[in-house]
Amino acid sequence: MRLGRTASPGTRPPAVSGTFYPASPSELARHVDALLDAAGIPPAGQPPAALVVPHAGYVYSGPVAATAFARLRGTAASISRVVAFGPVHHVAIRGAAVPAADAWATPLGDVPIDPVLRERAVARGAAVTDRPHAPEHSLEVQLPFLQRSLAPGFGFLPVAVSDQSAAMTADLMEAFFGETGTLVVVSTDLSHYHDLATARLLDRRTADAILAREPEKLSGDGACGFYPLRGLVELARKRDLSIELLDLRTSGDTAGDPERVVGYGAFAIGRPA
Repeated sequence: MRLGRTASPGTRPPAVSGTFYPASPSELARHVDALLDAAGIPPAGQPPAALVVPHAGYVYSGPVAATAFARLRGTAASISRVVAFGPVHHVAIRGAAVPAADAWATPLGDVPIDPVLRERAVARGAAVTDRPHAPEHSLEVQLPFLQRSLAPGFGFLPVAVSDQSAAMTADLMEAFFGETGTLVVVSTDLSHYHDLATARLLDRRTADAILAREPEKLSGDGACGFYPLRGLVELARKRDLSIELLDLRTSGDTAGDPERVVGYGAFAIGRPA
């Protein structure tokens, strides 16, 4: 894997390199590898169909995200495409949006946007625009984990989702879900800015709704990425797929002030039989 490749024309440059994660290619690679090693997850027999992961700065949510991405170890060669769904924090949208860019850059190199996956998303109603993606961190922060977990050359499609029903989002996800070689990732943090005890109570409630496959119980109060999360949970309910809780912690458990924390959860969704 080449480190530190400069973004080329048609490539989205990183928006949060040096703030949410290290800007140095070598430091970033070491940091992600250390998080994956510390997760202590044994190799899986086959990769999950989907992962739910947080998207804060690595010092806060990195240990929780690593418990999900470590599940890819031992199965990385079988994944050649990743479709990642996340919320928007800066540019408001209605529905779903995929980028027009040809690739996304991180300090670890460029990741190509898969044009076939993009066309498939557009056929299911997604708009093509770089505007919501340009300043957004929720999907960018997943890329270094994927770059250190998968074989080089995997195709990628980031999908921003907001103000859309669970059924419509599930329909969009179903265009990719469960097919050989494809991993779906949903990016969300959980509760925001409560004290540690309150956050743990709220996050447990959200986790229980996810595990019970009850998308109607998910809202913005419990998960900033509830639009894509509701779609994934609805799809799991529709297909009767298992959901496994991998980790449930807060920034107060990792590196933050226990009086004002953000919740993080990691989940894995099994593949269809």
